Amino acid sequence: MEDILVLTMNDAPGYRVVEVYGEVFGLTTRSRNAFSSAGQQLKTIVGGEIAGYTKLQHETRASAIERLTQEARDKGANAVLAMRFDSSTFGNVDSVAAYGTAVKLEKI
Repeated sequence: MEDILVLTMNDAPGYRVVEVYGEVFGLTTRSRNAFSSAGQQLKTIVGGEIAGYTKLQHETRASAIERLTQEARDKGANAVLAMRFDSSTFGNVDSVAAYGTAVKLEKI
């Protein structure tokens, strides 16, 4: 494996866990700028997808995963098992925690 394998599963078919490094986290909090948020709030009146918030959520999750994989890499892991997200939104701020178990996998 060249980079960190991130799985939501508890195992990796075709691999075995040879070392466990423990929990790893990727935390991030982001917000839209005030003008964009005002425009998005107006869109809630007419309904439909709010593209600005969808983009914000996608970027926030990607950043959390990037930080998660860096923490796993720093511990010597080549994979993260049982990865999950926890998120909350307050106002125009989106906070995401990606977490899982850093491990070293070996091909069977």
